[in-house]
Parts: sequence; structure tokens; C-alpha cells
Amino acid sequence: MSDNRPSIELTDAQQKARRKRSIAIALCLAAFVVIFYAVTVIKLGPDVLNRPL
Repeated sequence: MSDNRPSIELTDAQQKARRKRSIAIALCLAAFVVIFYAVTVIKLGPDVLNRPL
């Protein structure tokens, strides 16, 4: 199967905008993960670390 679709060339401005958007999404995702972890630890309390394995 050959790919005969025309390719799209992005300008430098479009590539920079895409990179900034990707970094912003990554930072938001990382912040969400940190908040989710913090809320989980707060809800479970500090005794979750002192349980027997």
C-alpha cells in the first residue's frame, strides 16, 4: 500500500506554536498528576505509610 497523500509543510511560526502548545499540555498534565497524587495522599492520611506489608 503506497501513501499518495500530499504532505503538509508547516511554517516556522506554526512549528513554534505547535511546540509551545505541546509543552503547555504536558505541563498541565503533570500538574494534574501532582494534584491527583496530593489529594489521594491527603485523603488516605499519613497512616498509609505505616501499615504492615
